[in-house]
Amino acid sequence: QVQLVESGGGLVQTGGSLTLSCAASGRTFSENYSGWFRQTPGKEREFVAVITGKGGSSYYADSTKGRFTISTDFAKNTMSLQMNNLKPEETAVYYCAMHRMGSVYVTDSYNYWGQGIQVTVSS
Repeated sequence: QVQLVESGGGLVQTGGSLTLSCAASGRTFSENYSGWFRQTPGKEREFVAVITGKGGSSYYADSTKGRFTISTDFAKNTMSLQMNNLKPEETAVYYCAMHRMGSVYVTDSYNYWGQGIQVTVSS
């Protein structure tokens, strides 16, 4: 059974930084693409960033490019999202997920999800 558990969320001021972590059991991050999504009430879950199974390439939403960094630690079987210069509109529940097949930018392509963790950016 695959389980993903996020940690590291919380409250941060505008312009601040936060690092989210996702720990996996039952499957390794080296097997396939893995990514981060976020969701605010009343909106669809949106793509944030994705990293390849080998960890060699990563892709970001335009809104996060240059400020967020996704990475994996195969020894610990964890995935992280370093978020810098955070904005109030980025307040959301953040989810880590493991890709199954299809476009890495859409939620339907992922079959394993964490429970989500709240990130609140105060203005």
